[in-house]
Amino acid sequence: MAPQVPSVRLNNGLDMPVLGLGTYMATEEEGIAAVKMAIDEGYRHIDTAYFYQNESQVGQAVRAKIAEGVIKREDVFIVTKVWNTYHAPEHVEQACQKSLDNLGLDYIDLYLVHWPMGWKFSGWTPDDFLPMNANGKSIDSDVDYLDTWKAMEKLAKSGKVKSIGVSNFNSEQLTRLLANCEIKPVTNQVECNPGINQRKLIEFCRKHDIVITAYSPLGRPNLEDPVIGKEGIPKHALDDPRVLTIGKKYGKSAGQVVLRYLVELGTLPIPKSSKLERIRQNIDIFDFKLTEDEIKVMDGFNTGGRTVPFLFSNQHKYFPFHLEY
Repeated sequence: MAPQVPSVRLNNGLDMPVLGLGTYMATEEEGIAAVKMAIDEGYRHIDTAYFYQNESQVGQAVRAKIAEGVIKREDVFIVTKVWNTYHAPEHVEQACQKSLDNLGLDYIDLYLVHWPMGWKFSGWTPDDFLPMNANGKSIDSDVDYLDTWKAMEKLAKSGKVKSIGVSNFNSEQLTRLLANCEIKPVTNQVECNPGINQRKLIEFCRKHDIVITAYSPLGRPNLEDPVIGKEGIPKHALDDPRVLTIGKKYGKSAGQVVLRYLVELGTLPIPKSSKLERIRQNIDIFDFKLTEDEIKVMDGFNTGGRTVPFLFSNQHKYFPFHLEY
């Protein structure tokens, strides 16, 4: 029987499953198959984005599982995001409608501002997603994310989206947003894994009743860390003998130990996989708990190094990573 994933109550009274399926780079048939497998294995939280170019695959898989009677629409929590080139208020609603059309659904459970930085708008095709100048830097717009947020609030009131939130916002940006919003963000989706455990940002968000969704929860272990650079691939929790020993104690893999650690920090991890065995493993983390000493071991991997540093936009006035959290 598929594991039961607990939910967390959001600040607007709605519930969000504690673990989800990440779908970045899961396109074409692979994307459809991964979402179908995940739903069959008990996942009820699916994360996508307009930028990922796979909303239609996610929607196709969800609608297929509804048609099969495996789930009802209200059983599944769908998250997608407005991209950086669509921050102008007049584009936010259009972007949301395009996502709804791609998904083939009547509403989105959670709609996020993907990044605080707005970029130059030039169109709706993938060729328009990354406006770059001759120096390889993003071509920025001067749209204030507060104006983007006002357009998000309108969407929430329209019923097209049930909840709204942000992604990749730092504590100062959240403070400014909270001082100027009518509807609070329910979540802040950020990179969070043992290498960057986000304890300070988690604590900050907890005080404001905002949950942290953890992307890249396993730290993209095959990717050379661009922060560490020439030092090569950093020591990674998944390969560490201490983590393997903790896993052995509970009959779990190192990946399951990492995901359990992130849940115990109070985050909602969204691991990405298209392999059935890994999809099964990633959700099977709710039948054990780490001890305080084991959590200390996991805390020891925190360096603050990012696998998604987004440095080509670091000149933007709203670039979020100049601050520690």
